[in-house]
Amino acid sequence: MNLVLLVSIFVFCVQTSLEGASRPDVVNVGAIFSFGTINGKVSKIAMQAAQDDINSDPSILGGRKLVIKMHDSNFSGFLGIMGALQFMETDTVAIIGPQNAVMAHVISHLANELQVPLLSFTALDPTLSPLQYPFFLQTAPNDLFQMTAIAEMVSHYSWEEVIAIYSDDDQSRNGVTILGDKLSERRCKISFKAALPPDPTATESDVEKELVKVRMMESRVLVLHTFSKTGLLVFKVAQRLGMMDTGYVWIASSWLSTVLDSNSPLPSNTSNSIQGALTLRPHTPDSKRKRDFISRWNKLSNGSIGLNPYGLYAYDTVWLIARAVKLFLDQGNTISFSNDSSLNSLAGGTLNLGALSIFDRGKRFRDLILQSNMTGLTGPIHFLPDRSLLHPSFDIINVIEHGYQQIGYWSNYSGLSVVLPEILYAKPPNRSSSSQHLNSVVWPGGTTSRPRGWVFPDNGRQLRIGVPNRVSYKDFVSEVNTSDVVKGYCIDVFIAAIKLLPYAVPHRFIPFGDGHNNPSYNELVSKITTGVFDAVVGDIAIVTNRTRTVDFTQPYIESGLVVVAPVRKLNSSAWAFLRPFTPWMWAVTGIFFLIVGTVVWILEHRINDEFRGPPKRQLVTVLWFSFSTMFFAHRENTVSTLGRLVLIIWLFVVLIINSSYTASLTSILTVQQLSSPIKGIDTLITSNQRIGFQVGSFAENYLHEELSIPESRLVALGSPEEYALALQNGTVAALVDERPYVDLFLSDHCEFSIRGQEFTKGGWGFAFPRDSPLAIDMSTAILTLSENGELQKLHDKWLSKKSCSSQSSQADSEQLELGSFWGLFLISGIACFIALVIYFCLMLHQFKRYGPEETDSSVRSSSRSGRLQTFLSFADEKVDNVKSKSKRKREELSSNGFGKETESPNGSERRIQRDISLERQSYRNTGAN
Repeated sequence: MNLVLLVSIFVFCVQTSLEGASRPDVVNVGAIFSFGTINGKVSKIAMQAAQDDINSDPSILGGRKLVIKMHDSNFSGFLGIMGALQFMETDTVAIIGPQNAVMAHVISHLANELQVPLLSFTALDPTLSPLQYPFFLQTAPNDLFQMTAIAEMVSHYSWEEVIAIYSDDDQSRNGVTILGDKLSERRCKISFKAALPPDPTATESDVEKELVKVRMMESRVLVLHTFSKTGLLVFKVAQRLGMMDTGYVWIASSWLSTVLDSNSPLPSNTSNSIQGALTLRPHTPDSKRKRDFISRWNKLSNGSIGLNPYGLYAYDTVWLIARAVKLFLDQGNTISFSNDSSLNSLAGGTLNLGALSIFDRGKRFRDLILQSNMTGLTGPIHFLPDRSLLHPSFDIINVIEHGYQQIGYWSNYSGLSVVLPEILYAKPPNRSSSSQHLNSVVWPGGTTSRPRGWVFPDNGRQLRIGVPNRVSYKDFVSEVNTSDVVKGYCIDVFIAAIKLLPYAVPHRFIPFGDGHNNPSYNELVSKITTGVFDAVVGDIAIVTNRTRTVDFTQPYIESGLVVVAPVRKLNSSAWAFLRPFTPWMWAVTGIFFLIVGTVVWILEHRINDEFRGPPKRQLVTVLWFSFSTMFFAHRENTVSTLGRLVLIIWLFVVLIINSSYTASLTSILTVQQLSSPIKGIDTLITSNQRIGFQVGSFAENYLHEELSIPESRLVALGSPEEYALALQNGTVAALVDERPYVDLFLSDHCEFSIRGQEFTKGGWGFAFPRDSPLAIDMSTAILTLSENGELQKLHDKWLSKKSCSSQSSQADSEQLELGSFWGLFLISGIACFIALVIYFCLMLHQFKRYGPEETDSSVRSSSRSGRLQTFLSFADEKVDNVKSKSKRKREELSSNGFGKETESPNGSERRIQRDISLERQSYRNTGAN
């Protein structure tokens, strides 16, 4: 008994000693921060509070103590790395930090090698990939989501370009790169990047140097992605440079919200310098635990600093580690470390690298952290497969005179909204533009009107607007006596549009060209891309190759290419009535009159007395009936069903032909007709004749490159006078030009005319640099001019000339061709063919039944000619005669005793009566009376 008791006591002691070895009394956790920063100060207090709360509850670690060892990196990456190495020597299970991504990229390599999880809620660089750094975990929403939120804000306010100002370190630089990607997804872009020295080394002169560049830019939407010290310095210098006035937009990343939360109230000079700015704050849902912690904060911090969301994330990160440790130990795992064999070769040096040890079960511990599913001060904590947190969201804050106001929220689930994200999580996601809302904003300068977001470059420098110095068609645009003063239709449209803009557009017109020839419009437009001109105004056609380099406004006039050729007037003559139809149309129509008449005669000949008689009479009947249908004056009645069907279809065809002929003849006799061998662009393409075009026009390239017309056939012409001379003397068969030019040309030259239709569709617009916001505003102004009628008034002022009074009453001589009616003739022909087939099938059936019985045996012939003659005789004979002859023949055969062996007289009579009945029924079916 005593022996058993002693053994039991010994075993218990051994187990206790082993458990004590595997379950240490202290769990070491490291923390690396710059405790002189706002987030460093807040995080230190929050982590200490979490440590105390965990250690005060024995159920968390089973009586063991969590010890967080703090290391101040003091803004130094080198000190941060040294601190991490020290932690690796002291059996640390996890490290909280570092504070910025520069150190995170380096220390993560140590964490990978020694398998110690590295958790950070401030190093939020999106490029810290879990594939490259498997032991690095971000416990707050990273900058990918913050940059997405900023991009959606820019898109929401309809701005297209922003300027990014950032500290030139890994976190800020990579964040700006992500911002550019997210903006491009929304058809926006970063137009300029202003890089500042890494925080906190930037000086006032460094900042001023970059802001002076920014002030000369076009965009007025500025995104500031840096840290608190540099950020406040930027706002200070911006205020001094007048960049916090009306018209500017400032969007700061979450660093500004930490300043507002932790350093409130701000000094008056700081508060004034940031008024009107927008910033983001990580959104944490309201809860009792959060309210209780906020109420404890003043006691914890002794009133030294205010709480911000990163303090809440610091508190939750410590609890995340503690819960993972508890689960790790509860599963029977041990906290143990072993030497890294790869460092053995480095042992013995003064650095003591051999002291670094590997966390033996570090991978399992990391996986338990990733599998955590808890609710902390910041809300539900759950890692998704890509290691991002569930439902990242931000508060959107507007800095105002006495603090700040919250204007809405952004969440990765539903975008911009004035409704709490927690409420929207219970509804289906809706990212449509109509569902994106924010409350009113007080912008820099105190205005509540949405800033335009851009100004003209160089802070108000006049726009250099190139205009073509034309030597022909000066009604569109021209220089007045080499005085740099320009006038014309295009200039008036531009000035009228400028007046409708809600802002002034200082500009000056610069003529382009030598004044002796029309300039090259492609060369003129290219001057925008080289920076010679800020815009081009004039008769600039919007064509594909130009849109690749510049942006055009909404077209202010339609301008397609047309063909102009000489025409001759067709005077009325004695044979004018033949001109509506082409010769082929006349021939086919006449042939079909005869065909239809003949078909109706065939169908009616055996049963209708009006279609019988001597051959001469029948020929006259066919001809009369055929052509009288043209006037619906035919007197002969049709009695057969097939004949009526054919006639009805033919009369419909005649009706269409008559109507078309009447309309065409009326036009010929009442409207002056123009005739030309050139019918349009197709005629020119298939011919070998020369074609004229206007010097400087895109028509040359279009004809050669798009229509494959050889350059040898193209002749450059410089003025309306050259147009007329070349067309009159036959130098060119036709010319191709844009419709507005042609309309002016034809107003003075009535001997020419447009042939065919416009074969391109296009218009004229004003050209601006790519992505210029002025192009959009000008397009809106042009639409307004069109809607209020001002555009038409300007057109009438400059371009409405009608010197040729009779031009509007002239028309092309276009004859009606067979191709327009072949469908009608086809229908009529098919009807005639089907009717004849049915008719001959029925007649053959009748001939087989009655024909042989009516022929005498003495005259029967086995020859084909004999049977054909018999059939033709049968076909020519009237149906009533066939019936009577058949009946008499059968009666004679019956009276002579034929057929007695096969049937009685009564049976023969019944057979004859039945056959006659069948005959009548057959003819009734074919329309016989």
